[in-house]
Amino acid sequence: MKGIILAWGSGTRLYPITKAISKQLMPIYDKPMIYYPLSTLLLAWIKDILIITTPHDNESFKNLFWDGKKWWINIQYAVQPSPDWLAQAFIIWKDFIWDDDVCLILWDNLLHGHGLTWLLTNAIESVQKEKKSVVFAYEVENPESYWVVDFDENKNALSIEEKPENPKSNFAVVWLYFYTNDVIQIAQWVKPSERWELEITSVNEEFLNQWDLKIELLHRWYAWIDTGTTWNMLEASNFVKIIEERQWLKIACPEEIVWRKWYISHDELKTLGEGLKKNSYGQYLLKLK
Repeated sequence: MKGIILAWGSGTRLYPITKAISKQLMPIYDKPMIYYPLSTLLLAWIKDILIITTPHDNESFKNLFWDGKKWWINIQYAVQPSPDWLAQAFIIWKDFIWDDDVCLILWDNLLHGHGLTWLLTNAIESVQKEKKSVVFAYEVENPESYWVVDFDENKNALSIEEKPENPKSNFAVVWLYFYTNDVIQIAQWVKPSERWELEITSVNEEFLNQWDLKIELLHRWYAWIDTGTTWNMLEASNFVKIIEERQWLKIACPEEIVWRKWYISHDELKTLGEGLKKNSYGQYLLKLK
């Protein structure tokens, strides 16, 4: 399965900070924001990753990750001339996906919880073995700000609405999508919305209409945090800080993930840690056993 991280956008909700730096490179506690969606893909055993950026920010991402070979993964980069919304990614970069299935994740997603790797692996299994695309839903206080799933009494999905004035449920669609290869063709069928954008909601609705979409609920032992505003960033940073300081375990540490998945050896992990040993991040890598 291929992975795509959408890391474009002007970051107007974060002005004036984002006048000088890409919002995806801003810190959530002790690491750049983009480390969190990248780590989610790595936890799902996805090694071929495309990061889609703005023309202005592309080089900054390359300076951060290079080609991913130091972690024994493959990272490629692409520039989207204008952010004509999510579904466009499957059309413009279909050559990257080719005949594979694909996972799309947005830049401002922070997911954490016991059993997250199992949850992600199950989603991939549903895509590959059952040929069912998978999205996740999470109960929120303000569903009118999200894409909302309507369920029947047996929790079977009936519809998905974008930012409805009168939400039919409190379950919002998480910005993490596991799709079969059919998504390329479906995205080409999608008609632009009234905003002239290719909406991911339309893609999900088409899969739902074809009975080819599974919606899995993220229960209370999982945390999903949108880091798209300054307040959300502060909340997310405090959350990560508490977990890391109390447990002495890093959240979204790519070096640790690839080491635990045997992509790199312990000696290679130590080499990465040595290069960062003057700070707590590098010291954490050096103490892993």
